[in-house]
Amino acid sequence: MPHLTADTPFIHPDSEITDTQFGAYVEIGRGSRVAHSNIGDYSYCDRYADIANAKIGKFSNIASFVRIGATDHPMDKASLHHFHYRSADYFDDAEHDADWFAHRRTRRATIGHDTWIGHGAQIRPEITLGHGSVVAGGAIVTKDVPPYMIVAGIPATPLRARFPDDISDRMMALAWWDWPHDRLRAALDDFRNLKAEAFLEKYG
Repeated sequence: MPHLTADTPFIHPDSEITDTQFGAYVEIGRGSRVAHSNIGDYSYCDRYADIANAKIGKFSNIASFVRIGATDHPMDKASLHHFHYRSADYFDDAEHDADWFAHRRTRRATIGHDTWIGHGAQIRPEITLGHGSVVAGGAIVTKDVPPYMIVAGIPATPLRARFPDDISDRMMALAWWDWPHDRLRAALDDFRNLKAEAFLEKYG
C-alpha cells in the first residue's frame, strides 16, 4: 500500500505544524516547520523546510532546507529586536503585539502548481512562483517568477525558460494538475516516457 493517502498528510517526526491546511497525498519531511499556510494536493517538502504564510499549489516539489515566507523584522522602528512584539516573553505585564503578527500573515508567498524549489533556496514574502517554474538550489527569490521559468542566484534571476512559449501556454491550458487521481494513474506511463510536446499532442 502507498504510504501517502488522500485523507491524512504524512508528517515525518520532529515537524512543527501550526494553523496549516493540507490537501491530498501531502508529505512533510522530518524536522520541518510549517505555519499559517495551505499546502496543495500531492505537494511535499523534504527535511527541515521552513514554510510560513504561504499558499502552495499542487505537485510542488520543495527540497530540504528551503525557506518560504521568511518573516521580517520591523526595520522602520527604533529596534529590530522581537522584544517589542514578542513582549510577553520578556515582561510579566506585557502582551505580544497581535497587530504585528497579523500584518506578517498578510504577506503571503504564492507557489504555483508543479514547481521545484531546490535545496536551501529562499522565497521571500509576497513573491509568486508561476506554475512549472524552477528555483535553483541556494537561490534567494526577491521578484515574481513567470510560469515555466528557471531562476538561480542571489538575488535570483532568469536562466532560461523550460519550454518555448507555445508549449508553456498549452501546458497551462491543459492544467493536468487538476486531473483526478485515477486519471493520473491511467496516464502514468505517458508522464514517465513522453516529452512535454508529445504529452500535449496526446492529451492537449
